Amino acid sequence: MLKVLVLGSAAGGGSPQWNCNSEVSKAVRNGKDGTTSRTQSSIAVTANNDEWFLFNASPDLGSQILKNKQMHPKVDLRHSPISGVILTNGDVDHVAGLLTLRERQNLSLYAHERVHSVLKENSIFNVLNPDYVDRREMRMNEKFELKNKSGNGLGIQVEAFEVPGKIALWLEDESKGDNFGTQEGDTIGLKISSLKDGKSFFYIPACAKMTDELAERIKNSDMILFDGTLWKNDEMEASKVGQKTGQRMGHMNNSGNDGSMEALKNLNIKRKIYIHINTTNPILLPNSKERKIVEENGWQVSYDGMEIEL
Repeated sequence: MLKVLVLGSAAGGGSPQWNCNSEVSKAVRNGKDGTTSRTQSSIAVTANNDEWFLFNASPDLGSQILKNKQMHPKVDLRHSPISGVILTNGDVDHVAGLLTLRERQNLSLYAHERVHSVLKENSIFNVLNPDYVDRREMRMNEKFELKNKSGNGLGIQVEAFEVPGKIALWLEDESKGDNFGTQEGDTIGLKISSLKDGKSFFYIPACAKMTDELAERIKNSDMILFDGTLWKNDEMEASKVGQKTGQRMGHMNNSGNDGSMEALKNLNIKRKIYIHINTTNPILLPNSKERKIVEENGWQVSYDGMEIEL
């Protein structure tokens, strides 16, 4: 059986974002109508209840570990139930938390070679001492078992695959045209399976559009944690907090004929959960009409501390 713990459910900046005073951020900040704050996107998965793997390392990782007792040291003066990290891209809100894991702890770090090259080129990540952190390459469409630093399998199988998206914002190069230098490995999705019972789910925190190939891959699945960043493509502009659209940032909107609710409607996915939700998205408000719509369409809105068993 797989257990999933949502450490962080918000997009970059969290909710409320520290400098955002939009209607949604203001409501969350003031605790209006039962709203709760959310930290930046990350999940933890285990198949044995003892060793956990992080899927992305949020800038909020320190507080996420503190808030979730499953992540606390259990034995000896130095210990962590965290056996490693797997990265889906090089976004700041997915890699900055690696710096929290620098304190002489054995870890495995899985990523596509593209993301590993980004980490190698930025010397601040050299604090991840190679004597303790084993960097392992993750290849597209190849199934592998997650292993700890000692090489022991954890009973969790992962398969990475390309997802429509874009290069991380901080790596964009406008001289390289409309795709800003986007390459293979800049945005990936993961199928995560139990080697014991075969139960599986998909983790896709960023996706720019639904393709026929991707729809075919995820249909009939047990569960999906999917990109919930924006309700509308022009949400940032409409909220008067920014000018970038969802498409410009590499994210599908939830609503509309081109949105994820419509795209996944007929794929027979047993459980659909939004994650990586922007601080402007009204689905964060429990009593909003938008929350009602997503729930009527069979979706859940993830929250920090959410526990899932498959």
